[in-house]
Amino acid sequence: MKTIGLIGGMSWESSLEYYRIINEATKARLGGLHSARSIMYSVDFAEIEALQHQERWQDAATLMVAAAQSLERAGADFVVLCTNTMHKLAHAIEANLQIPLLHIADATARKVQDRGMQTVGLLGTRFTMEEPFYRGRLTDSHGLTVLIPNAAKHTIVHRVIYEELCLGLINPDSRRQFIEIMDGLVDAGAEGIILGCTEIELLVKTGDAPVELFPTTKIHAEAAVEAAIAPDEPLPRTTPS
Repeated sequence: MKTIGLIGGMSWESSLEYYRIINEATKARLGGLHSARSIMYSVDFAEIEALQHQERWQDAATLMVAAAQSLERAGADFVVLCTNTMHKLAHAIEANLQIPLLHIADATARKVQDRGMQTVGLLGTRFTMEEPFYRGRLTDSHGLTVLIPNAAKHTIVHRVIYEELCLGLINPDSRRQFIEIMDGLVDAGAEGIILGCTEIELLVKTGDAPVELFPTTKIHAEAAVEAAIAPDEPLPRTTPS
């Protein structure tokens, strides 16, 4: 089994979910007392959040690259960046590594395509919803049509992520607002909705929308397990071929 390198702490609440899901998925695949070989480099999110909102992305890239290189030196076989927003810096990270980066948008797009969907809604931070680094990868690399809420709803989603979910606060009124926003995306034609921030799935769950939700933390973590297990150590299939 390969060693998974995790860049976490953005926020630690979602990084905890990564660790849990990765180890649960490893046990499900391998059985018994198996758990994942992994290394985590956890950053101080207060520092990262300040750089994000000051648009100091080069400084943030320096921190992300240093974290990834630390994982590489420690023996990681590939890197998982445990956040959607910081994939804005994926190219900078990849350019400074000898090992692969498992991109969260690629893993998510494959899951959407496996479901036979073409048009999806996207919720996330303002950066993820508005900028091309994420939406563009979904559309240009994977051919998906991506719908996002209007600007006023951007503000709601962004605020809830940073002021509540990243602090571990689960507010029923915010959940109600997210459900309304998701309903609006469905009305606009979304066949499914990507929860494009690793904290959102702490707030909304399957059944909160009339279409399938794509929780990126779970999708990314499970993709990391698949990458760690295959192809070097083939395992018995859990489902028929």
